[in-house]
Amino acid sequence: MDYIRDYAMYAAIFGMFSFSWFGWAQERPRNSWRLYLGIASGLALLVCLLGVYLSITNWDEASALNEASSFRVYLITVYAEFIIAGIGAFLLIRKKLSDFVAPLIAFIVGIHFIGLAPVFEDASLYVLAALLTAASILSVFVAPKLGVARSAITGICSGTVLFAFAVLGLIRYFSV
Repeated sequence: MDYIRDYAMYAAIFGMFSFSWFGWAQERPRNSWRLYLGIASGLALLVCLLGVYLSITNWDEASALNEASSFRVYLITVYAEFIIAGIGAFLLIRKKLSDFVAPLIAFIVGIHFIGLAPVFEDASLYVLAALLTAASILSVFVAPKLGVARSAITGICSGTVLFAFAVLGLIRYFSV
């Protein structure tokens, strides 16, 4: 992939979702973690906003999504992710297992990057998929040992991974 606009969008989108995951991590973390979660959220938001600015100023540049078939696969993958995650979250909440919603969402988000890697012709998205999937599984077992919500661990891990990929998007943007 050598689409400058897509790199800027990586920074914007991954930065936004990093910000969101750090926010979700605020559900019953250790009190000593809150300051760091706030700082991480702020940094993720700054990267997101820089990515938005760069995306807007490069909107007319080529994108992997300019190709109709790539855009179709992208939409199908994203819609499927939202539908599956929504149904899964609904069922978990209904069964009074809401502590598993964050890990489920992170797992599904991780898996959806497997479908997006060929769309963007970017093998790093397979790494992102593996890291988010691992974070979701890890949180299920680590959170109870630490006495925190599963969303705290899921949010910290997923937020950190997505932040790293947002910064990577910026690095790739400025390297082109």
